[in-house]
Amino acid sequence: MPATAEPRRVVVVPGGPVLVEGPVELVLPDGTTVCSQRFMVAVCVCRRSKRYPLCDTSHRRRVRVDVEDQASE
Repeated sequence: MPATAEPRRVVVVPGGPVLVEGPVELVLPDGTTVCSQRFMVAVCVCRRSKRYPLCDTSHRRRVRVDVEDQASE
């Protein structure tokens, strides 16, 4: 990265995607690339997205159960 370039902002959303200031080019483990020209890109970390590696909010459909809640039952 050139010394004059501003760093990209990456925001980790608890229980959700990683938000990256775009545009971005994502390189997948198999070597394929996914490009997005959006100003903010949501990258899926739960792997439930039908649009993986981009988030489609599939993480919202999962009901989370805390370990402490299970212990009290």
